[in-house]
Amino acid sequence: MDTFEKHYGHVPVLRDRVTELIAPSISEGSVIIDATLGAGGHSEHFLSVFPDAYVIGLDRDPNALAGAQQRLARFGERFVAVHTRFDGVFDAIAGGSGAAFEWAREGVSGALFDLGVSSMQLDQVDRGFAYKVDAPLDMRMDPTRGITAADVLNTYSHGELAHVLKAYGEERFAGKIAAAVLRERAKEPFTHSARLVELLYATIPAATRRTGGHPAKRTFQALRVEVNRELDSLAAVIPVIARMLSVGGRAVFMSYQSLEDKIVKKQFAELTASKTPPGLPMDLPGTAPEFRLVTRGAERASPEEIEENPRAAPVRVRAIERVEVQ
Repeated sequence: MDTFEKHYGHVPVLRDRVTELIAPSISEGSVIIDATLGAGGHSEHFLSVFPDAYVIGLDRDPNALAGAQQRLARFGERFVAVHTRFDGVFDAIAGGSGAAFEWAREGVSGALFDLGVSSMQLDQVDRGFAYKVDAPLDMRMDPTRGITAADVLNTYSHGELAHVLKAYGEERFAGKIAAAVLRERAKEPFTHSARLVELLYATIPAATRRTGGHPAKRTFQALRVEVNRELDSLAAVIPVIARMLSVGGRAVFMSYQSLEDKIVKKQFAELTASKTPPGLPMDLPGTAPEFRLVTRGAERASPEEIEENPRAAPVRVRAIERVEVQ
């Protein structure tokens, strides 16, 4: 059984709750954007539960895209796949042809952003995402373009590398790790993950290793975020998808690390804030917010969901809705 086939039977994280959040905005001709298509599990459920809706799936990984297209072929023209990173959603909709794109240009009813690396990519050991298996240090979600994790390790200056580890991995020992990487790469360039993991075990103090989880977790997260420009893409796409929503349309974001969730929380706060000067009893004309929060804070997976799917443990879900401004 290959990696994609394995995920045919895999229930996506918070599938039912995400569907519930999007459901009020769906009617005949509605378009849902699955901006992080992956194995297509969320899209398959949307297409099954909402028989009059279209789904446009985006993914930067051509292997995931091909597998999902095959999986969802039975839905015919109701499903369309586009090879693009999720912050390319506006251009994807503007340039697409067919009924789904025509409806989407009138306004998107629902959008899902299931952030971070997918379960399917984690299970592809040759991609280098997992620190528990020795593999080439690639980490590109789109393996056809861009720099690899090895490129970052072998070419960044001490300051650049320390910044990546601190900013994107919240790594306490970023400077120390960066210095160790520069010493080791002077002997031989980094190519595989096992050597990096060995360096991290040797560099991070034993007391921290005993209490702080796997010592490679934060560094691997930081490298993945840097390679794929994940946080930049997320910050760029939130105002874009918000403007693409029709009145009543909803966008759902699923974050798996605090850095992602902070960006979503901040931008949602800005989108839902009144522009009326403080102290006035009501909104002035043209200053009322065009969006409202659907979720109260960040929703988390239930203990039952986490027991069934451990990868749901860190997820934080936030949703926003476009409202009609009087």
